[in-house]
This record gives sequence, structure tokens and C-alpha cells, in this order.
Amino acid sequence: MFLELRDITKLYDKDNGIRNISFSVDQGEFVTLLGPSGCGKTTTLNIIGGFLKPDSGKVVLDGQDITEFVPEERPVSTVFQSYALFPHMNVLDNVSYGLRHLCRMSKKSASEEAMKYLEIVGLKGYERSQVGNLSGGQQQRVALARSMATKPKLLLMDEPLSNLDASLRIKMRLELKNLQRKLGITMILVTHDQEEALSMSDKIIVMEKGDILQTGSPQDIYFRPLSREVSSFIGRANFVDINGKHELIRPENIKIIPDDKGDYRIKDKIFMGARTEYIVSDGKNTLEVEMSGIAGTAFEKGQTVSIQI
Repeated sequence: MFLELRDITKLYDKDNGIRNISFSVDQGEFVTLLGPSGCGKTTTLNIIGGFLKPDSGKVVLDGQDITEFVPEERPVSTVFQSYALFPHMNVLDNVSYGLRHLCRMSKKSASEEAMKYLEIVGLKGYERSQVGNLSGGQQQRVALARSMATKPKLLLMDEPLSNLDASLRIKMRLELKNLQRKLGITMILVTHDQEEALSMSDKIIVMEKGDILQTGSPQDIYFRPLSREVSSFIGRANFVDINGKHELIRPENIKIIPDDKGDYRIKDKIFMGARTEYIVSDGKNTLEVEMSGIAGTAFEKGQTVSIQI
């Protein structure tokens, strides 16, 4: 195992913190800590990065116990939610900062190395620009280049896309994942965004109230959740009584069929562009249904229908 957290506990009081957290990350893996605000994912990330000391437990990276190491002693870089760029420095000086002050490279060598990473993140030609004049997406690329330039064994990212608009977030998801694959960097992402986790991760660790609920591939987490809490947090979920058992049925796996004598009535219709969401009820059960394309818009609120699962 490249990174291991062994029985990590960090309590702020009896109700807040993380308790006996253990998981491992393989080299070159993209892992996401996913959960609602206050679940402990950022606390976990800060312990890995050395910004918080655990009450108990160990952090082992590449065979070395780094639990007592301060951040600058760890072969770990962090991209913060705010990017934490130096506003008085230009792009090149921001990216070369760690190379000069942590890696002790000469200014010339640091600048040459920084330029390689600016080219990797698509910012060649912006090296003399002030970071305050860049867009949010460009600032994020500067933060990534700065973190990667020191060649860390592990790259941590705390909600790095949360400050971007919706369309740019989608673009940056793809860029981040492609960059991770290209360079083979081991990455841990913290997010509350389910789509980010599902689209970018090799492995997802779902957290709630300081505990790990489930660890698995995006496909395992989505299609084979171990609890109602996991299934409800990852996407939308219906629980249907089938032969006396509550079965998980995702909205996209339910089909609406026009039927004047059907048992269900459409209670609501929400057009979302590429898909249309419906709320249907038979008086006892209320289900969420998702249908795609133009054909999926054919039904109207108040219409009597049947459903097919």
C-alpha cells in the first residue's frame, strides 16, 4: 500500500471529528473522500497533509511513518479551495516558489522547471501575468502547476472546483483526470459533489459523521451501495417493496408508460434539458423517475400512467 491511514482519530468534542478511520491508497490512484459538510473529510485530508495532528493512529506514506512530520517535511502538496496563490507575484514566480524555497533550486533552474509545468497545464504564455488578472480556471491551473512542480509523492485537493461555474467545473473534471493519468500522480480529492466523485475517481470513500460508510469503485458505490445512507447520498434513490424486501431502484431504471387505467399519477414534472424528472405516486408509494431525450418529455402533470421497473 502506498498510503495507509491506520485507526486515525481526531475529536474536537464528543460529537465532532473522526473516529478510528482506516483506509489505503495505491500508487497512482485517484481517490475521493466524499460526504456532506461536517462529515470529517477535510479533517482527514488535513491530517494526511500534516496541518492537523491526530489524537491517535498513524499515517504511513511509501513505507514511512509521517504522522509526526510537519507539512514541509512531507512529500505531499495541497491544492486548497481558495488556491492560496500569492497575489503580489506573477504566474511564474508562484509556480517556482516551492522549487526555490523547498527544493532549494536556483532562480534560473526553478523558472525553467516551472515553465515545464505551466506548459503541462496549458498556461504557457501566461508566465508574466499577475494571478489577479486570471480567470478562476486559470488560477486553479496555476495552483496545480505549483503543487506538481515540486514532484510530490501525493497530491491533496480540497474542493478545488467549488469556486468555478458549472460549465467550467465539468471541463476541469476532465482536465484534472487526464492530467493525473498522464503524470501518474497519486491524488486524493475532497468533495461533496457526487458527480465529481463518480466521474473522476478510481476509488470513492463515502464518509458521514466522522465514519467511513463504504469504500469502492464509482460503479460499486452507485450500483451496489451497502446502506440506504450511501444510496441516498450518491444520486437519487427509490426504495420499492419487492416480495417483502426493500429494493433500491434508481430513477433512470423506471419507465413511464401511458395508461388511462394505470395505478400511478404524475404529481410533478421537471424539465432539466437532456433529461426530464417526474414524481409519480399510486397513493401509497411515491417514486422519482428520470427519462432522457425528447421522448422523455411526453408526459404531463396529472396524467394517469403505469410504470415499468
